[in-house]
Amino acid sequence: MARRTAWSHRIFGFFNLLFLLLLVVLCIYPFYYIFIYSVSVPDQVARHSIYLWPRGFTFVNYKQIFMLDELAKAAGVSVARTIVGTAVTVFCTAMFAYALTKPQLRFRKAIYRITLATMYVSAGIIPWYITMKSYGLKDNFLLYVLPTAIIAFYLVLIKTYIEQIPGAMEESAMIDGANVMTLFLRIILPLSMPVLAVAAIFSAVNQWNTWTDNFFLAPNLPTMQLVLLNFLTDQTSNLMALKTNMATVSSSDIQQVTPTSIRMTITMIATLPIIFVYPFFQRYFISGIMIGAVKG
Repeated sequence: MARRTAWSHRIFGFFNLLFLLLLVVLCIYPFYYIFIYSVSVPDQVARHSIYLWPRGFTFVNYKQIFMLDELAKAAGVSVARTIVGTAVTVFCTAMFAYALTKPQLRFRKAIYRITLATMYVSAGIIPWYITMKSYGLKDNFLLYVLPTAIIAFYLVLIKTYIEQIPGAMEESAMIDGANVMTLFLRIILPLSMPVLAVAAIFSAVNQWNTWTDNFFLAPNLPTMQLVLLNFLTDQTSNLMALKTNMATVSSSDIQQVTPTSIRMTITMIATLPIIFVYPFFQRYFISGIMIGAVKG
């Protein structure tokens, strides 16, 4: 009986490992394929298919994308938006969540429920546009920061996490003379790092990928996503401009640039920064999302 149990565990472990490896390959291979396509010589890819290795090796696609005049400014705006927007979102949402855990806050349950309603109900793009414009956020960098200062989903995670912190820690600090802000900054925030890291990851991804607010209200503050999107939507004229640049930059770079190779390159440029961010928060991610996952 014991042998049968041991063999059944081994067989299950083998197929479980095989399934997980297959799942990893299915998740990673699309990104790997995009990468090898983007560094392959475009005219060779047009004649031969690629699966595991690039056809030739060149950075000509990346050279031409980075030669776009507005890309440097857009990259700076996107980085600033991601850093500042994420910091403001995490800090303001954490402060709001901490306030909602205090019984002395009047109507806190009603405030919490109204905030949660924004997860399911939206006024639409036209009221949003009118509101943002009336606040003076048109062509204003604060457009990327203020509307996302408090996110209901992050509020649920952080509030649930803070409620699990023993109240005795705050009481002992208050006896020593700590005020509310001291409690929040020196006790609550350090102890809430796992769930704050989760919120930071989600917020950073959202800030980096969002382009609609830029499209409607801030054309003079272009983000990287919108610049690359505009490039893709007008491929014919942009490809001709790239080929002209290639002829003027270096004779060794005169190769047949294709719409697909440019599309793959743009996808890599837009994706890599977020991929590099995840490892720094990975140790907090699992514990934070599990502890703060139950709605309070």
